Amino acid sequence: MKRYGLRDDQWQRIEHLLPGRKQTVGVTAKDNRLFVEAVLYRYRAGIPWRDLPERFGDWNNIARRHRRWSESGVWERVFTYLAKDADNEYAMIDSTIIRAHQHAAGAKGGTGKTECIGRSKGGLSTKIHVTCDALGNPTGFHLTPGQAHDLQGTDVLLPDILTCIESFLADKAYDAAERVLDLLKNAGVRAVIPPKSNRKEPREYDEEMYKARHLIENFFAKLKQYRAIATRYDKRASTFLGGIHLAVAIIWLN
Repeated sequence: MKRYGLRDDQWQRIEHLLPGRKQTVGVTAKDNRLFVEAVLYRYRAGIPWRDLPERFGDWNNIARRHRRWSESGVWERVFTYLAKDADNEYAMIDSTIIRAHQHAAGAKGGTGKTECIGRSKGGLSTKIHVTCDALGNPTGFHLTPGQAHDLQGTDVLLPDILTCIESFLADKAYDAAERVLDLLKNAGVRAVIPPKSNRKEPREYDEEMYKARHLIENFFAKLKQYRAIATRYDKRASTFLGGIHLAVAIIWLN
């Protein structure tokens, strides 16, 4: 893959999913591919929108269009389409904390639960909760303020995958509440979660299968190659999540 663009075969797999195509309702976009590559360039390089190279066109129009596509779910639809190829032998979940740049604060209406920015000892941050399939490919995302517990991501993401997996991998943090284990048990899904050291009743788990959890850490390493995701610059959570969905779609295309 080009660092700041799409190969022809990658573009052919997603172009039919985007608005503004010929013979569709609405205004025909001048160049969808150029726009997608402009957004990809911004997140990959981690630059302000106004610093986009001139070849992409007016930066303000690109930023506004990206925000509109993010809010309407265009990027999420592209990601969901590609994620249908997931290997559901088992799934795993984890989260990563992203430092929020000072320019990410100040959104109208506040930056707490609405925009998923929290304040802790490390400063402003957002937490990205992720589920991955058995190959380490992402299948779902949820944003919370950085200080939120990992279980908040599980409450949102786990119900969506229970019916299609056989085992579920997670670290000790997800052993903190019985509701997760009860949900897995009721769905007939095997819990591959190490018990916390203070658990009164020790619980067995498949230590060999648990070793596969490194795949989700590998995914986080790939995601953070996108510098505007490794550090959050977007004020709106919907815009930041849209950028994540686009970056992950490219990871799926590789």
